Amino acid sequence: MLNLTNHQILLAARPKGEPKPEDFEEVETSARSPEVGEVLCRTIYLSLDPYMRGRMNAGKSYAKPVEVGSVMEGGTVGQVLESQHEGLAIGDIVVGPGGWQEYFTVPGVKVRKVDPAWGPISTALGVLGMPGVTAYTGLLNIGKPQPKETLVVAAASGAVGSAVGQIARIKGARSVGVAGSSEKCRFATEEFGFDACLNHRDPDFAEQLRAVCPDGIDVYFENVGGKVFDAVLPLLNEFARIPVCGMIAHYNSTELPPGPNLTPLILRSILTKRLTLRGFIVWDFASQEAEALQMMAGWLQDGQLRYHEDVVEGLGSAPQALIGLLNGDNFGKVVVRISPEPF
Repeated sequence: MLNLTNHQILLAARPKGEPKPEDFEEVETSARSPEVGEVLCRTIYLSLDPYMRGRMNAGKSYAKPVEVGSVMEGGTVGQVLESQHEGLAIGDIVVGPGGWQEYFTVPGVKVRKVDPAWGPISTALGVLGMPGVTAYTGLLNIGKPQPKETLVVAAASGAVGSAVGQIARIKGARSVGVAGSSEKCRFATEEFGFDACLNHRDPDFAEQLRAVCPDGIDVYFENVGGKVFDAVLPLLNEFARIPVCGMIAHYNSTELPPGPNLTPLILRSILTKRLTLRGFIVWDFASQEAEALQMMAGWLQDGQLRYHEDVVEGLGSAPQALIGLLNGDNFGKVVVRISPEPF
């Protein structure tokens, strides 16, 4: 039995609007030894993702909220230190729901082994993890890009958006990205291979989007909402498909945005253009996870797929890093390095 001091970050209060550092609390406790069927792991990497903002609210959603006073939830890559699960051995690298803490004890069935041969172990939280599976399943099941069609994806430099644009190109479609800075746009075109990428902060963004989509938009992968959706809507072609993955522009909102009610215009477009608009979460397609990971790993290894990580150091940096993520300060997949890799 190991005697380990465990630092954790708890949800201290439910945020009103944008989260603040005082909404989190760092505490010290003892790591719990595993019971039958469980494993105790040392956290190596912690994933930060936009969905975490929703878990901080008390409202009903597709998953239970984090309770005030509980450890913040999040995906982790860790190394098994003790095992009471027959399928996992000491030293195994696993990915699972460890949360914001230095050590986590969970049922062995809730983690999966990470194969370092597929890529750096941190990618199990990004392109070879939940964001990559989200991009693959949402795009191919709902977006269904066809050769020579035009796809637009918001948050194109982020973990999901960058993968969406690259998968669309692999499938023969034209990829147009939208990001929050000229630097991010350059990375999307030069490193991720997007055909074009536009800065949504430019005052003439809507005009630029129309110019780079002369034949309209066939697939819009929605990660953001806000004025990006407003610019996309009139350019959608008949029978366009819109997978709705996220709405990060609104996650910190406490009231409806000002301006005219666009609901009649949106509904009219859905009707007259026969649009398919479907919200989804990654586990809607849980049965396709193994296929998605196998395909993504193959594309990564043969150079068709690239990724970028924004690595933050130390558990104590997680709250500010999440706040920055929700404001669009990140560049690529955000991971927090909690402890050194074992090799």
